[in-house]
Amino acid sequence: MTPFLDVVLLTLRLAAVTTAILLALSTPLAWWLARRRGWFSEVVGALVALPIVLPPTVLGFYLLIALGPNSPLMAPLQALGVHTLAFTFEGLVIGSIFYSLPFAVQPLRNAFQAVGDENLDAAATLGASRWATFVRVALPLSVPGYVVAAILTFAHTIGEFGVVLMIGGGIPGETNVLSIEIFKAVESLEWDRAHAMAALLAAFGFAVVLSFLRLERRITIPLLNAR
Repeated sequence: MTPFLDVVLLTLRLAAVTTAILLALSTPLAWWLARRRGWFSEVVGALVALPIVLPPTVLGFYLLIALGPNSPLMAPLQALGVHTLAFTFEGLVIGSIFYSLPFAVQPLRNAFQAVGDENLDAAATLGASRWATFVRVALPLSVPGYVVAAILTFAHTIGEFGVVLMIGGGIPGETNVLSIEIFKAVESLEWDRAHAMAALLAAFGFAVVLSFLRLERRITIPLLNAR
């Protein structure tokens, strides 16, 4: 039985790493989606939002194949001695990135759209480059979107189960996060342990939703509704 503190720390580590990576990766993608119109951007937007409606086990199954030893995607890494990323913490991070992608991209996309062309045109009129306009105008005005994206991504990653189970398998100290540990506790009829962990996640979820609602009252960004 994995020590409870180790499970919590591993879960928090996974959520923190996933959130940091997704905020970085989602920024250029969300900016592109916010500034582009047309069928191609709609297709990309639909692919980004797909994990919201796709069963986690389906996504986990295809990630398991993609990260497995027989995947052509693993060929470049096999030369370095890495034969598989399945059932590893790194594989868990990759799965979490795909699963939580819409919860990072959509708030940032809406935040960038809320900046408005007027502010960007004004900066361009003053001679600012596109990069300077983005850094000095768009990013500061989009800080609330980053806060929302970070909260949603962190919370969503902590609550993962299907994807984590498919590509992680619950290896102690490596992929055994809270959601998996609850499942194991129920399987072994350790009801008190399952209750304690489930109550912790329920309290965390309530705190996230409450913070989310209070934050929503202070900003005017539509959080998960694509324009």
